[in-house]
Amino acid sequence: MNVLVVGSGGREHALAWAIRRSPGVDELHVAPGNAGTASIARNVDIGADDVEALTAFARGHAIDLTVVGPEAPLNAGLVDRMRAEGLVCYGPTAAAARLEGSKAFAKEFMQRHGIPTAAFAVFDDVSGARAFARTLEPPLVIKADGLAAGKGVIIAASHAEADDAIDAMLVEKRFGDSGGRVVVEEFLRGEEVSVHAVCTADRALILPSSQDHKRAFDNDEGPNTGGMGAIAPVPWLTAADLEHVRERVIMPVLHGMRAEGAPFTGTLYAGLMWTPGGPKVLEFNTRFGDPETEALMPLLAGDVAAMFMGAATGRLPDAVPIRAGAAATVVVASGGYPGAYPTGRPIEGLVAESEDGEMVFHAGTRLAPDGRVVTAGGRVLAVTGWGADLRGALERAYRLVARVGFDGAFSRSDIGRRHIDGSRTQNRKG
Repeated sequence: MNVLVVGSGGREHALAWAIRRSPGVDELHVAPGNAGTASIARNVDIGADDVEALTAFARGHAIDLTVVGPEAPLNAGLVDRMRAEGLVCYGPTAAAARLEGSKAFAKEFMQRHGIPTAAFAVFDDVSGARAFARTLEPPLVIKADGLAAGKGVIIAASHAEADDAIDAMLVEKRFGDSGGRVVVEEFLRGEEVSVHAVCTADRALILPSSQDHKRAFDNDEGPNTGGMGAIAPVPWLTAADLEHVRERVIMPVLHGMRAEGAPFTGTLYAGLMWTPGGPKVLEFNTRFGDPETEALMPLLAGDVAAMFMGAATGRLPDAVPIRAGAAATVVVASGGYPGAYPTGRPIEGLVAESEDGEMVFHAGTRLAPDGRVVTAGGRVLAVTGWGADLRGALERAYRLVARVGFDGAFSRSDIGRRHIDGSRTQNRKG
């Protein structure tokens, strides 16, 4: 196969790495890619949200399969456009991608189809939102309806903070059009987990569970980020738990979307809060998570390209082989992230994949004119280790973290620790 991966982050490097290992792949392209993907594929200078240029490239270069990484091109209709040209593209249509693109749509969809989630209401007026917020006990959650690069959710510790958050979205337009409507919902307590499923319109392959670490600093302190590390699978989540998620969350989504005229094909990522009463959906994403993907891909032992092709063409395989053991990813970020940060810093100590179960996935990197790899983003590297158990995976990941770096680099030192030392905490994604 001739394959195109769309995107430029650590998720896309991990997807490309997994696809490159598939025996049926002859050529691999990544648009636009990064310094890491350049070593395993041909980078193409086309932005991930340039629907027309990507479609023209796929048509002109006889691409057999396109795999879309980020959410923006999905919501912009890249899959629709490619399918209209007779091209095979893995991912949901724009109508199905509304599960991520509109939090209001997702919440109301869950309500219609009996999928467990937090109590909520949707508003486009300040007075109504404030009045409903006062019916909930703090803390409570205020969400901008549309895509906001992971920044459109505010946890309000008081009703006054909720008022400020509502004003920021509806009055100050801090999130632009994405904040034209807001979701006000109850705060769920428990432990957050992620479950990814590779789907056709009526079938799903459930991948190993995973858990993101969103806060910038150790002990879940500091501002929310795009993710500072991940583990897979979550040690306490059982096969029966995953089957429960399949039956109560994943399959009702597929049945509901098909019934509503927008069949879902692609990756359905359920962000769940595991409450004392069982799992409730915090949010849906309609693509692979980042950095969860960097921990998930090393655990997939089968032909990943064939799995994506089968899902995109309605011939999903019955199972995907899963490698025994665990994987862990530690993000190495630029100083200042998630706020302002410098770029162009040379990165030292980069190594190719080793036989010891270690890999550095590039996230925010680029090749400088002199051939050096330099920083080009806030989350720069996703350093991943895998092995027989989580402890071994973490040891490998952190051993590799100690070998790579750049001026101002920082990372969390406690990814997965709660599952090793018994101090498992309960937190809530922002």
